[in-house]
Amino acid sequence: MKPITKYLLFVLIVSTIFLILLSLNIAPTTTNGLNFANQPFDLRNIETKKIRVNDIEMAYKIFGNGSPILLINGYSAPLDFWDPLLISKLASNHTVITFDNRGIGNTSLGNKQFSIPQFARDTTGLMEALEINRADKVNKLIIYASICGGNESVPPKNEVINEFSNQTENTTQRLEKFLPLLFPEQWRIDNPNLIQELPRSTEISPIKTLDLQMKAITIWEGTCNRLKSITNPTMVLVGTDDVITVPENSMLMASKITGSWLIQMEGGGHAVMMQYPEKFSSVIDVFLSP
Repeated sequence: MKPITKYLLFVLIVSTIFLILLSLNIAPTTTNGLNFANQPFDLRNIETKKIRVNDIEMAYKIFGNGSPILLINGYSAPLDFWDPLLISKLASNHTVITFDNRGIGNTSLGNKQFSIPQFARDTTGLMEALEINRADKVNKLIIYASICGGNESVPPKNEVINEFSNQTENTTQRLEKFLPLLFPEQWRIDNPNLIQELPRSTEISPIKTLDLQMKAITIWEGTCNRLKSITNPTMVLVGTDDVITVPENSMLMASKITGSWLIQMEGGGHAVMMQYPEKFSSVIDVFLSP
Protein backbone atom coordinates (compact mmCIF):
# COMPACT_ATOMS: atom_id res chain seq x y z
CA MET A 1 0.00 0.00 0.00
CA LYS A 2 1.40 3.43 -0.92
CA PRO A 3 2.12 5.72 2.06
CA ILE A 4 -0.50 8.23 0.91
CA THR A 5 -3.19 5.55 0.77
CA LYS A 6 -2.25 4.25 4.19
CA TYR A 7 -2.38 7.76 5.65
CA LEU A 8 -5.77 8.53 4.19
CA LEU A 9 -7.10 5.15 5.25
CA PHE A 10 -7.01 5.86 8.95
CA VAL A 11 -8.20 9.43 8.43
CA LEU A 12 -11.15 8.58 6.24
CA ILE A 13 -12.51 5.46 7.86
CA VAL A 14 -13.54 7.32 10.99
CA SER A 15 -16.65 8.50 9.09
CA THR A 16 -19.16 5.69 8.84
CA ILE A 17 -22.42 7.47 9.42
CA PHE A 18 -22.53 11.02 8.18
CA LEU A 19 -19.58 12.93 6.75
CA ILE A 20 -16.06 14.16 6.75
CA LEU A 21 -14.81 17.42 5.31
CA LEU A 22 -11.21 17.45 4.13
CA SER A 23 -9.50 20.76 3.50
CA LEU A 24 -6.98 19.82 0.83
CA ASN A 25 -3.43 21.07 0.86
CA ILE A 26 -3.09 22.17 -2.77
CA ALA A 27 -3.10 25.43 -4.67
CA PRO A 28 -6.34 27.45 -5.03
CA THR A 29 -8.43 26.88 -8.14
CA THR A 30 -11.44 28.44 -9.82
CA THR A 31 -14.07 26.19 -11.38
CA ASN A 32 -16.68 28.67 -12.58
CA GLY A 33 -17.91 32.23 -12.38
CA LEU A 34 -20.90 31.58 -10.12
CA ASN A 35 -21.44 33.83 -7.11
CA PHE A 36 -21.80 31.65 -4.02
CA ALA A 37 -21.36 34.32 -1.36
CA ASN A 38 -23.72 33.21 1.42
CA GLN A 39 -26.58 32.62 -1.02
CA PRO A 40 -28.17 29.18 -0.63
CA PHE A 41 -28.43 27.33 -3.90
CA ASP A 42 -29.62 23.99 -5.21
CA LEU A 43 -26.85 21.45 -5.70
CA ARG A 44 -29.02 19.70 -8.27
CA ASN A 45 -28.31 22.59 -10.64
CA ILE A 46 -24.56 21.89 -10.59
CA GLU A 47 -23.34 19.62 -13.39
CA THR A 48 -22.57 16.03 -12.38
CA LYS A 49 -19.34 14.75 -13.90
CA LYS A 50 -17.88 11.24 -14.03
CA ILE A 51 -14.35 9.95 -13.80
CA ARG A 52 -12.83 6.48 -13.78
CA VAL A 53 -11.53 5.38 -10.37
CA ASN A 54 -10.17 1.83 -10.51
CA ASP A 55 -13.18 -0.48 -10.99
CA ILE A 56 -15.90 2.19 -10.84
CA GLU A 57 -17.17 5.21 -12.73
CA MET A 58 -17.42 7.79 -9.96
CA ALA A 59 -19.93 10.66 -10.13
CA TYR A 60 -18.85 13.98 -8.62
CA LYS A 61 -19.56 17.70 -8.62
CA ILE A 62 -16.92 20.41 -8.44
CA PHE A 63 -17.73 24.09 -7.99
CA GLY A 64 -16.73 27.26 -6.17
CA ASN A 65 -13.51 29.24 -5.93
CA GLY A 66 -10.39 28.83 -3.82
CA SER A 67 -8.48 26.07 -2.07
CA PRO A 68 -10.27 22.70 -2.47
CA ILE A 69 -12.37 21.03 0.18
CA LEU A 70 -13.64 17.48 -0.23
CA LEU A 71 -17.02 16.53 1.27
CA ILE A 72 -17.41 12.84 2.09
CA ASN A 73 -20.88 11.51 2.79
CA GLY A 74 -21.50 8.55 5.02
CA TYR A 75 -24.16 5.87 5.00
CA SER A 76 -26.79 6.07 2.24
CA ALA A 77 -26.43 9.76 1.33
CA PRO A 78 -25.91 10.90 -2.30
CA LEU A 79 -23.64 13.72 -3.45
CA ASP A 80 -26.32 16.43 -3.49
CA PHE A 81 -27.57 15.81 0.04
CA TRP A 82 -25.92 18.77 1.75
CA ASP A 83 -27.35 21.83 3.44
CA PRO A 84 -27.60 24.66 0.86
CA LEU A 85 -26.38 27.37 3.25
CA LEU A 86 -23.31 25.35 4.27
CA ILE A 87 -22.48 24.60 0.64
CA SER A 88 -22.88 28.26 -0.32
CA LYS A 89 -20.56 29.44 2.44
CA LEU A 90 -17.94 26.83 1.61
CA ALA A 91 -18.08 27.55 -2.12
CA SER A 92 -17.60 31.28 -1.60
CA ASN A 93 -13.93 30.70 -0.73
CA HIS A 94 -13.27 27.04 -1.54
CA THR A 95 -13.47 24.78 -4.55
CA VAL A 96 -15.97 22.22 -3.25
CA ILE A 97 -15.87 18.58 -4.37
CA THR A 98 -18.70 16.20 -3.49
CA PHE A 99 -19.21 12.69 -4.85
CA ASP A 100 -21.32 9.53 -4.80
CA ASN A 101 -19.79 6.58 -3.00
CA ARG A 102 -19.69 3.29 -4.91
CA GLY A 103 -23.15 2.01 -5.79
CA ILE A 104 -24.85 5.26 -4.72
CA GLY A 105 -26.56 7.61 -7.20
CA ASN A 106 -24.61 7.83 -10.44
CA THR A 107 -21.50 5.97 -9.28
CA SER A 108 -21.29 2.37 -10.47
CA LEU A 109 -21.30 -0.59 -8.08
CA GLY A 110 -17.96 -2.02 -9.22
CA ASN A 111 -16.67 -5.50 -8.47
CA LYS A 112 -14.78 -4.99 -5.20
CA GLN A 113 -16.07 -6.01 -1.80
CA PHE A 114 -17.67 -3.21 0.21
CA SER A 115 -15.61 -2.28 3.26
CA ILE A 116 -14.60 0.86 5.13
CA PRO A 117 -10.98 0.56 3.88
CA GLN A 118 -12.31 0.18 0.31
CA PHE A 119 -14.32 3.38 0.67
CA ALA A 120 -11.11 5.09 1.78
CA ARG A 121 -9.29 3.73 -1.28
CA ASP A 122 -12.12 4.97 -3.50
CA THR A 123 -11.77 8.46 -2.04
CA THR A 124 -8.01 8.39 -2.46
CA GLY A 125 -8.50 7.24 -6.06
CA LEU A 126 -10.83 10.14 -6.77
CA MET A 127 -8.33 12.62 -5.38
CA GLU A 128 -5.58 11.14 -7.53
CA ALA A 129 -7.83 11.09 -10.61
CA LEU A 130 -8.51 14.79 -10.03
CA GLU A 131 -4.73 15.29 -9.82
CA ILE A 132 -4.54 16.10 -6.14
CA ASN A 133 -1.03 14.72 -5.98
CA ARG A 134 0.69 16.34 -3.01
CA ALA A 135 2.32 13.79 -0.71
CA ASP A 136 0.28 15.09 2.23
CA LYS A 137 -3.13 15.70 0.70
CA VAL A 138 -5.01 16.68 3.84
CA ASN A 139 -4.59 20.09 5.47
CA LYS A 140 -7.50 20.21 7.94
CA LEU A 141 -9.99 17.54 8.96
CA ILE A 142 -13.56 17.90 10.21
CA ILE A 143 -15.30 14.84 11.64
CA TYR A 144 -19.03 15.37 12.07
CA ALA A 145 -21.59 13.01 13.63
CA SER A 146 -19.34 9.98 13.40
CA ILE A 147 -17.63 7.14 15.29
CA CYS A 148 -14.25 5.45 15.21
CA GLY A 149 -15.73 1.95 15.28
CA GLY A 150 -14.66 -1.18 17.11
CA ASN A 151 -15.27 -2.08 20.74
CA GLU A 152 -14.43 1.38 22.09
CA SER A 153 -17.27 3.12 20.27
CA VAL A 154 -20.60 3.63 22.00
CA PRO A 155 -23.45 2.12 19.92
CA PRO A 156 -26.93 3.64 19.63
CA LYS A 157 -29.92 1.94 21.22
CA ASN A 158 -31.13 -1.24 19.51
CA GLU A 159 -34.39 0.36 18.40
CA VAL A 160 -32.42 3.12 16.66
CA ILE A 161 -30.25 0.57 14.86
CA ASN A 162 -33.27 -1.44 13.75
CA GLU A 163 -35.14 1.59 12.47
CA PHE A 164 -32.16 3.11 10.69
CA SER A 165 -31.33 -0.22 9.03
CA ASN A 166 -34.81 -0.40 7.48
CA GLN A 167 -34.05 1.36 4.20
CA THR A 168 -36.74 1.65 1.53
CA GLU A 169 -37.95 4.21 -1.04
CA ASN A 170 -35.84 7.11 -2.34
CA THR A 171 -33.65 9.47 -0.31
CA THR A 172 -36.39 12.04 0.35
CA GLN A 173 -38.95 9.41 1.40
CA ARG A 174 -36.42 7.78 3.72
CA LEU A 175 -35.66 11.18 5.19
CA GLU A 176 -39.31 11.72 6.05
CA LYS A 177 -39.45 8.34 7.77
CA PHE A 178 -36.23 8.91 9.68
CA LEU A 179 -37.00 12.43 10.94
CA PRO A 180 -37.35 11.21 14.56
CA LEU A 181 -33.83 9.78 14.38
CA LEU A 182 -32.34 12.89 12.80
CA PHE A 183 -33.98 15.70 14.78
CA PRO A 184 -34.95 15.96 18.48
CA GLU A 185 -38.67 15.77 19.23
CA GLN A 186 -39.14 19.29 20.57
CA TRP A 187 -37.30 20.80 17.62
CA ARG A 188 -39.56 18.88 15.23
CA ILE A 189 -42.60 20.21 17.07
CA ASP A 190 -41.27 23.76 16.83
CA ASN A 191 -40.48 23.33 13.12
CA PRO A 192 -43.49 21.54 11.60
CA ASN A 193 -42.53 22.45 8.01
CA LEU A 194 -38.95 21.27 8.24
CA ILE A 195 -39.34 18.54 5.60
CA GLN A 196 -40.04 21.19 2.95
CA GLU A 197 -36.85 23.04 3.87
CA LEU A 198 -34.45 20.10 3.72
CA PRO A 199 -32.20 19.30 0.72
CA ARG A 200 -33.89 17.39 -2.09
CA SER A 201 -32.13 14.67 -4.01
CA THR A 202 -33.18 13.07 -7.27
CA GLU A 203 -30.52 10.36 -6.96
CA ILE A 204 -31.21 6.77 -5.99
CA SER A 205 -29.54 4.83 -3.21
CA PRO A 206 -30.35 1.19 -4.14
CA ILE A 207 -31.36 -1.15 -1.35
CA LYS A 208 -28.62 -3.58 -2.42
CA THR A 209 -26.01 -0.88 -1.95
CA LEU A 210 -27.39 0.14 1.44
CA ASP A 211 -27.30 -3.46 2.61
CA LEU A 212 -23.67 -3.71 1.49
CA GLN A 213 -22.81 -0.44 3.23
CA MET A 214 -24.46 -1.57 6.45
CA LYS A 215 -22.58 -4.87 6.34
CA ALA A 216 -19.30 -2.99 5.82
CA ILE A 217 -20.04 -0.84 8.88
CA THR A 218 -21.03 -3.88 10.95
CA ILE A 219 -17.85 -5.85 10.26
CA TRP A 220 -15.51 -2.87 10.56
CA GLU A 221 -12.94 -3.38 13.30
CA GLY A 222 -12.54 0.34 13.87
CA THR A 223 -9.66 2.78 14.02
CA CYS A 224 -9.90 4.28 17.52
CA ASN A 225 -6.38 3.20 18.46
CA ARG A 226 -4.93 4.93 15.39
CA LEU A 227 -6.45 8.36 15.89
CA LYS A 228 -3.48 9.44 18.00
CA SER A 229 -1.40 9.39 14.80
CA ILE A 230 -3.39 12.28 13.30
CA THR A 231 -1.32 15.45 13.51
CA ASN A 232 -3.34 17.70 11.19
CA PRO A 233 -5.66 20.31 12.72
CA THR A 234 -8.90 18.45 13.44
CA MET A 235 -12.37 19.42 14.60
CA VAL A 236 -14.85 16.87 15.95
CA LEU A 237 -18.43 18.12 15.85
CA VAL A 238 -21.69 16.60 17.14
CA GLY A 239 -25.14 17.53 18.40
CA THR A 240 -25.78 16.92 22.09
CA ASP A 241 -29.02 15.06 21.27
CA ASP A 242 -27.67 12.82 18.49
CA VAL A 243 -29.22 9.36 18.97
CA ILE A 244 -27.42 7.70 16.05
CA THR A 245 -23.79 8.64 16.67
CA VAL A 246 -24.17 9.43 20.34
CA PRO A 247 -21.99 12.31 21.62
CA GLU A 248 -19.75 10.07 23.73
CA ASN A 249 -18.14 8.94 20.48
CA SER A 250 -17.08 12.44 19.53
CA MET A 251 -15.67 12.99 23.02
CA LEU A 252 -13.70 9.74 22.64
CA MET A 253 -12.29 10.70 19.24
CA ALA A 254 -11.36 14.21 20.34
CA SER A 255 -9.55 12.83 23.38
CA LYS A 256 -7.38 10.69 21.12
CA ILE A 257 -6.47 13.41 18.57
CA THR A 258 -3.94 15.79 20.10
CA GLY A 259 -4.99 19.43 19.95
CA SER A 260 -8.35 18.72 18.31
CA TRP A 261 -11.40 20.91 18.71
CA LEU A 262 -14.52 19.34 20.22
CA ILE A 263 -17.73 21.18 19.35
CA GLN A 264 -21.01 19.99 20.89
CA MET A 265 -24.04 21.90 19.60
CA GLU A 266 -26.66 22.19 22.32
CA GLY A 267 -29.98 20.60 21.33
CA GLY A 268 -28.63 19.33 18.04
CA GLY A 269 -29.58 15.94 16.61
CA HIS A 270 -27.75 13.77 14.10
CA ALA A 271 -28.66 16.23 11.33
CA VAL A 272 -27.54 19.32 13.24
CA MET A 273 -26.02 20.62 9.98
CA MET A 274 -29.57 21.06 8.67
CA GLN A 275 -31.05 21.93 12.05
CA TYR A 276 -28.81 24.92 12.74
CA PRO A 277 -27.15 25.63 9.36
CA GLU A 278 -26.00 29.17 10.15
CA LYS A 279 -24.38 28.21 13.45
CA PHE A 280 -22.88 25.07 11.90
CA SER A 281 -21.52 27.03 8.91
CA SER A 282 -20.03 29.70 11.17
CA VAL A 283 -18.14 27.11 13.22
CA ILE A 284 -16.82 25.47 10.05
CA ASP A 285 -15.78 28.86 8.64
CA VAL A 286 -13.84 29.78 11.78
CA PHE A 287 -12.03 26.44 11.84
CA LEU A 288 -11.07 26.60 8.16
CA SER A 289 -9.82 30.19 8.36
CA PRO A 290 -6.05 30.55 7.92
